[in-house]
Amino acid sequence: MTVLGELYSLSASTLVSALSAGELTAETLMENTLARIAEVNPRVNAIISLRPDEDLLGAARALDEKGQPGALYGLPIAVKDLAQTKGVRTTWGSPLFRDFVPSEDDPFVKRLKAAGAIVIGKTNTPEFGLGSHSYNPVHGVTGNAYDPTRSAGGSSGGAAVALATGMLSLADGSDMMGSLRNPAAWNNVYGFRPSYGLVPDNPAGELFLHQLSTNGPMARSVRDLALLLDVMAGPDPRLPHSLSAQPSFAARLDTSLQGRRIGWLGNWTGHYPMEAGILDLCETALDAFGTLGCKVERLEPQVDPHALWQSWTTLRSWAVAGKFVGHYEQPERRAQLKPEAIWEIERGLALSARDIQKASEVRSAWFRELAELFTQYDALALPSAQVFPFPVEWDWPREVSGHPMDSYHQWMEVVVPASLAGLPTLGLPAGFGPQGLPMGMQLMGPRGGDASILQLGHAYDRHTAWPVVSDGVN
Repeated sequence: MTVLGELYSLSASTLVSALSAGELTAETLMENTLARIAEVNPRVNAIISLRPDEDLLGAARALDEKGQPGALYGLPIAVKDLAQTKGVRTTWGSPLFRDFVPSEDDPFVKRLKAAGAIVIGKTNTPEFGLGSHSYNPVHGVTGNAYDPTRSAGGSSGGAAVALATGMLSLADGSDMMGSLRNPAAWNNVYGFRPSYGLVPDNPAGELFLHQLSTNGPMARSVRDLALLLDVMAGPDPRLPHSLSAQPSFAARLDTSLQGRRIGWLGNWTGHYPMEAGILDLCETALDAFGTLGCKVERLEPQVDPHALWQSWTTLRSWAVAGKFVGHYEQPERRAQLKPEAIWEIERGLALSARDIQKASEVRSAWFRELAELFTQYDALALPSAQVFPFPVEWDWPREVSGHPMDSYHQWMEVVVPASLAGLPTLGLPAGFGPQGLPMGMQLMGPRGGDASILQLGHAYDRHTAWPVVSDGVN
């Protein structure tokens, strides 16, 4: 029999087991979840558009009466506010969609519901997911789980804080430029960016050109990550880059790491400016892998990281312009876009066909070099961010360790190597800096190597036991 203590501190796996065995009801779990949200959310503003209590308790009771188990049976979940949720307000953090209520779910949301999860509301995000700081004019700013006067990161900041404070046991996120990895690092939880195509996106609009962003799971343990990934992953015949289904990730976590090799990129020989203390934390965290039987080596790839940055910003602006140009072309809608969105769109519209081709050639060269590196290494490691969580009043850091930032996202350049190549990358906790604020580290593997990266993370998770529930207080 499962021993249940404070429900908000329990793993998703433990809760599902108790629910399926009849040791816990979905209604009781929902009551406890709503109580935890009422206690903590006013301090951090992570969960938004919360459905009425009576609706949620009724949905939980109906699930109990139905008694149909599923992989996520009875778990409350709040969906990131960049994904459509049928009947639940979806704003993308933009005043243009302040009152929009979708008539259908995005594909992965349908999968969550089919597995027995109950959608309770949304998690906060920056406007259209642009920027690694979760604030917007519709829902306000999300505070860090360990100090609400500091940024939660983004764009999955609300999801990370909801997990870290025990308001959710599982959360979905999405990752274009570190949107899973940065908030996971800053809130002492796990976030997984899967191989591009493993988790299907909404099959609307253009489907072939842009391969920069993907949905993925977030959790307080790698076992729970794998539980959610098993539900989210799988092919969609409407998507041209969709990957075939794989055996259960959760069933393949436990294995020896003896002999596995990890290449440590650090700050890429000084290219990435880092706030003091970040590299030390990550290098200490890497020692755990040595204890687990891995060999960790310093590594410097041959591709120029500056060229990767230029490639990334070109392809990103091109993608953002293509997606949002319709708003930009209407003056009354353009006036409601954040300055960073306008900057991206105008930059994207100014690109030539040759600019796009050159950027893709750099990306291709990087992918080829990675293919060679992964014949020597099982994973490559980098810090998850270049600064610790900054004050919530800032839009973004203007400098890092004395180095001026040229754009609203350059301070997150360290996440680009994985994003540009569409590789599976795990954001894992690495400890706390001198101000008591969390930091994390990235582990990236070859395309399709999701299971192997999760195995590394699972062993690390069991060894370190880093994530703990925070009360959202200073």
